[in-house]
Amino acid sequence: MFQILVVEDDASLRKLMSAALKQHGYVTFLANDGLEALDVLEKTNIDLIISDIMMPNMDGYEATKCIRHLQDIKKAEIPIIAMTANAFQEDAEKCIAVGMNAHLAKPLDIEKVEQTICKQVRDAKMKNRI
Repeated sequence: MFQILVVEDDASLRKLMSAALKQHGYVTFLANDGLEALDVLEKTNIDLIISDIMMPNMDGYEATKCIRHLQDIKKAEIPIIAMTANAFQEDAEKCIAVGMNAHLAKPLDIEKVEQTICKQVRDAKMKNRI
């Protein structure tokens, strides 16, 4: 089963995102902020992360930087998709600059989320073949 970690401080959005992903056949794990995300990632084999940017304790940018510096290469290279209300081109560029793989603007369109997940999975598979 493909396992996705949803990192979102808004409980209702976190549950909604999880439910939508489960309807598409994914297994979801949930975290309230970047610190919880790191804890889940340490204990669980996650295939992809969808993370909010603005969160208490540790935001999505800082969590991404921490993940990219993990000693476990598989976890350090996990695809990370930003989901944020910050929808400008410079916001997307900042997400990519810190090591995220893609940027989605809220409110989320679940079909666009699915397309983005599929693209990240394809890209990760291609990277591992080289």
